[in-house]
Amino acid sequence: MEKSKKKELLDWFIAIAVAVVFVIAIRTFIFSPIVVDGSSMMPTYEDGDRVIINKFSKQISGIDRFEVIVFEAPIGEDYIKRVVGLPGDSISYENDILYINGEALEEPYLDEYKEKLTDHAPLTYNFNLESLTGYKEIPEGYLFVLGDNRRKTTDSRDPNVGLVPMDKVLGTAKVRFYPFGNLGIVR
Repeated sequence: MEKSKKKELLDWFIAIAVAVVFVIAIRTFIFSPIVVDGSSMMPTYEDGDRVIINKFSKQISGIDRFEVIVFEAPIGEDYIKRVVGLPGDSISYENDILYINGEALEEPYLDEYKEKLTDHAPLTYNFNLESLTGYKEIPEGYLFVLGDNRRKTTDSRDPNVGLVPMDKVLGTAKVRFYPFGNLGIVR
């Protein structure tokens, strides 16, 4: 009887150890939760939202324009921003319209925010990539990112952030799991 209790205890210990290793591996290499800190991604993400980072997505399919990513910022924090420019892109903003390689692109995720503006000023002030970074096109291995709350964000327009090296990208942020009333996939 004593031997069977030891075996059962050992079996439980092994099962728990395997589960712990499995959870740590998933969190380290595939998914990780983060808390949005600040208003830079409003209205897409609010201060205090809990989001799942998919770390695996950048290895499988790469990063697409307009995806929301989390990256290691040069000032020692992790930032959550939207990818606007990819390697080889020339970017400019004129009259609140985004131009990529000379072509105007819509940003429907900003419509809600633009509707709430009462001062009749643009959400995104005019700029071009060269005046901000000295590059006419985004170099290979880098991304240009913007916060959705364009007036209150620190993003690639800020010289302290600048272009984001792809090797500093932690993953994409597509799933909000808190607050529960806003649970789901975010575009």
